[in-house]
Amino acid sequence: MSSRGAWAVRGALAGAFGLVAALVLAACSNPQLVRDRHQAAVFNTELGIAYLQRGELAVAKRKLDRALRENPNDPNVHSARALLFERLGQPARADREFRAALRLAPHNPDYENDYAVYLCNVGRTAEGVKYFLEAARNPLYLTPAAAYNNAGVCLRVAHQDAEAAKMFAAALAVSPGFEQAAWQLAHLDYKQGRLKQAHALIRKFLAANSETPDMLLLAVKVTRAEGDALAAQLYARRLQLDFPDSAQAHALAALGRNPG
Repeated sequence: MSSRGAWAVRGALAGAFGLVAALVLAACSNPQLVRDRHQAAVFNTELGIAYLQRGELAVAKRKLDRALRENPNDPNVHSARALLFERLGQPARADREFRAALRLAPHNPDYENDYAVYLCNVGRTAEGVKYFLEAARNPLYLTPAAAYNNAGVCLRVAHQDAEAAKMFAAALAVSPGFEQAAWQLAHLDYKQGRLKQAHALIRKFLAANSETPDMLLLAVKVTRAEGDALAAQLYARRLQLDFPDSAQAHALAALGRNPG
């Protein structure tokens, strides 16, 4: 191609790019069009999450890719894409998307909690606990006890039991009826041989809150370990009567073979 012909091609390309730029500017100057695109992004994000929950990852990715094109500044889009890439086993991309969501919505406790769960799942315990605590201490977060409990679980998985116990206690200080934290703290005492302390916590919880199959099964284990056969029998009976179809009730038969 001659230099003159090359310049002619470049000129045509420049004209095409100019037309595209004009169209983009026109779209940006049309508030209704912008609103429509943003609403489409919301719709495609919801669809992407639904497909993600159903395990249809390829379809979920198409929907979330489209949502990103429609509104790259929506933190919900990035949060959903982070969950997708986590499921796809692409941690670097997941991390970037979590951070993008937090950059667009700084100190959003829901995004902080989601990112913290991810960090703990990939073994980045200290960072995960940091984000859990930021969420828990955010006055806009509706479930701070859950964030403290999640921090405790993260620490417990990392075998940092003393710090985990502090997190479970913090969860109960915020919400004394939070069963997950009560169970975790009692189970931690049980595993470390503090049987009286574990039993006292279980009794206190059951006296003030509705019983749960997990708590009753733990009560059976603790009282058996204490050597209190009568108390163990009573807790077992409550579990069988109140939750006969639960997995915990079915697990009672195995306790004699494996009391842990």
